[in-house]
Amino acid sequence: MRAVQITSLAGPAAVEVVEIDEPAADAGSVVIDVHVAGVTYPEVAQSRGQYHLRQSLPFVPGAEVAGTVRSAPPGTGLTAGQRVAAFSGTGGYAETVAVEPATVFPLPDTVSFDTGAALPMNYLTMHFGLVRRGRLKPGDTVLVHGAAGGVGTAAVQLAAALGARVIATVSGPDKINTAKAAGSDEVVLAVDFEEGVLKLTGERGVDLVVDPVGGDRLTGSLNSLAREGRYLVVGAVGGDAPQVKIDSLMRKNLDVSGVGWGAFWAEQPSFLREQWAELLPLLRAGKISPVLGRRFPLDQAARALLELDQRRARGKVLLDVR
Repeated sequence: MRAVQITSLAGPAAVEVVEIDEPAADAGSVVIDVHVAGVTYPEVAQSRGQYHLRQSLPFVPGAEVAGTVRSAPPGTGLTAGQRVAAFSGTGGYAETVAVEPATVFPLPDTVSFDTGAALPMNYLTMHFGLVRRGRLKPGDTVLVHGAAGGVGTAAVQLAAALGARVIATVSGPDKINTAKAAGSDEVVLAVDFEEGVLKLTGERGVDLVVDPVGGDRLTGSLNSLAREGRYLVVGAVGGDAPQVKIDSLMRKNLDVSGVGWGAFWAEQPSFLREQWAELLPLLRAGKISPVLGRRFPLDQAARALLELDQRRARGKVLLDVR
């Protein structure tokens, strides 16, 4: 089969398209013929050896896919030919992938493979972050950083679908329309977001900050929170963050929470299907619909990864596998 491999740790431009054997599926695996793969930031980090889960070289990256079931173990409720999305973890940048049954999700006939491939990592991560870690309530005001990217647009859509007012930050004017298309109520530029957020909230601040960017956003984010506000650490593509001073949290009784979706469900795999069951009604009602960005053929996977690495992505970047 055709697949993309990381053969060295020289960055996104060094990934290679190769011909390799199909995965050897054991009796407990679901084998999926991949039509579309989602492109995620962990794959950028993996290409440099900077991701916390290390793989031996060479390996096939790709954490999320959509396609059709080739075979499935009895008792999984999955059948050959069924349309599914899946969180593959790795191996998704290939024509065929073998995954654990708990990470496979049936796709309604009305949901395209494009949408299916855009859902597993970003939407399940943000569902976990907003609902379980962030304790989001209808009527809350949520600030979403990096709101034009895949994680950001997912956070905007889910927060809005769950009844929140959403303020989005973007790095430049060219990304404003993407954040609005995702469903944000207001958009501010990242360069002076703290001033903009406080103005929009009448100096009160927001109830929840969703931050997949990190770096120098931390201090301004904490200053943008209202009393008893919650700050969600989703990622750190912007680099190392400054240290948090404990007294800055105590003054307004703030919470800083890590969003480790993978670490959570690894010890409770049934949680994934529970999340999917909660997302399906929102999906069917049109309340969530991933904002899709550029798409690339499989042999241009390096270009797809560079879209994320160079912060050019507008919505979810996809790979057409077949």
